[in-house]
Amino acid sequence: MNKLLLSFFLVCMVFAKVMVAQDAKNDFYDVDHMPEIKITFPNDNWASELDSLRILGNGLLFGSVNIDGQNYKNIGVRYRGSKSFTTGSKRNALHIKLNYIKKDQSHQGSKSIKLSNALRDPSLVREVLGYEIARKYMPAPRANYTKVTINGQFYGLFVNVEDISERFLEDQFGSSDGTFVKCSPDTQKKPKTGCKKNVYASLEYEDNAQCFLANYELKSEDGWDDLMELSDIITNEPKKVERVLNVDRALWMIAFNNVLVNLSSYSGSKSQNYYLYKDASGQFNPIIWDLNLAFGSFKNTGKGSDLGLRELQTMDPLLHKNNPTKPLISSLLQNPEYEKIYLSHMYQIIYDNFVNGEYQKRAEELQRMISNTHFDDKNSFYDHSEFLKSLTTTIGKRSRIPGIVELMEKRARFLKKHPLLAVVPPTVTNVTFKRRKEFSNEKMETFNIAVTVDQRPKRVKLYYKFTKMDDYQSIFLEDDGKNGDGDAGDKTFGIKVDPEMHDKMYYYIVTENPAAITYYPSDYMFEPKVVTLEEINR
Repeated sequence: MNKLLLSFFLVCMVFAKVMVAQDAKNDFYDVDHMPEIKITFPNDNWASELDSLRILGNGLLFGSVNIDGQNYKNIGVRYRGSKSFTTGSKRNALHIKLNYIKKDQSHQGSKSIKLSNALRDPSLVREVLGYEIARKYMPAPRANYTKVTINGQFYGLFVNVEDISERFLEDQFGSSDGTFVKCSPDTQKKPKTGCKKNVYASLEYEDNAQCFLANYELKSEDGWDDLMELSDIITNEPKKVERVLNVDRALWMIAFNNVLVNLSSYSGSKSQNYYLYKDASGQFNPIIWDLNLAFGSFKNTGKGSDLGLRELQTMDPLLHKNNPTKPLISSLLQNPEYEKIYLSHMYQIIYDNFVNGEYQKRAEELQRMISNTHFDDKNSFYDHSEFLKSLTTTIGKRSRIPGIVELMEKRARFLKKHPLLAVVPPTVTNVTFKRRKEFSNEKMETFNIAVTVDQRPKRVKLYYKFTKMDDYQSIFLEDDGKNGDGDAGDKTFGIKVDPEMHDKMYYYIVTENPAAITYYPSDYMFEPKVVTLEEINR
């Protein structure tokens, strides 16, 4: 009997491992997996019904869906997008609401599925590549490709972008009950009497709450007062901005937009396509969204007419610094320290992805991954030859869409040589913690850190916390010979940190010289360094 039970448990364990492996292999947003989404509507005139619903509002068409072999009934579907929606189109973007009727229905935790039709992206890699780059530096959705059929007919190859939902907020910020705002202005609505024109979602302050209604969509139950306070402080009291805004994440977003010439964003003419979430610390965090027109596919900055290719390649790294109608940029970049941080973020994005050519290798890899499916997609906006040429060649006679490599090769070269970015940043060459002396019974009860920095270090700051849920504290390190830093002026900086009854410290280091700022480790925002008392007492 015991042998039978043992055999049964072993079989169960093997089965469980197989299922876990299968789930990992078929992760809905894993870029190496192309989900198959098969939608079924009761009637064959679903296209005209979806057209009507989209024109009349945001109603959904009732149906069912099979995702990678899993069936879901009682779902709702509608066309999504503003400029990407066209009546009678064979390839409109889709929103599939799995919890339309059954509120807890989801696929691998996703209750809504957002499918992009890649309008004005003949390469089909702008969103997937753009989000991959963004996720190195800030919270951003995952994205991959999916094959969609409707009522048994192949509808097309689509980009599957993770919805910025409660689940996303929980994963990224540890909560989902804070003020949550979608910043996508309704450009069709005329501003109310007394409201400024062409403000969009720029966060420019207006003292009339009604002026915010057409430019922002409140996704949480309340929070208009929070949004107005953020706008007021950014516009009128920028010295207090850290109280209401995660400045570092805002600087990452505008640096990303600038390097990648992502102008269908806050940095472009409509100040759009981002979310704001107020976390438990009381700070708003910007979340980037809708990268379909990144890499110069949308060309207007809000000043004058659309930019030509040469202008896109040489776009000013300090775009909007002196533009008061873009306070999220202008108010922050008027602060010399924030400007340095912003430029350091640009520097890192450029060198991590573009100067080394990694973006091109990845774009070519993504295209190879989807080439056969694209060839079979008769509803594609672009034929297969345009798809194949789109990385290196401008496509389209009316909408002149730059080749990604055509744009970014020269842009990376321009930025690399730009006086603001052609600098030598400080470099952390060594980090040590004072350890317990060999054979000593006296244990170390504090973290005594020493950091050696090259390239004319001016200031070194330690950011630290003792649990993952804490907010970071900060303290300047000293090079005075009195803080475990060796000799005064030897470019080694030290400080002692009391762990306050904790046994672990998460930390990262910010170094500054007269020209630039550097972060150690470079992925500090997601993977800070960790040291424990146990480690230094071995």
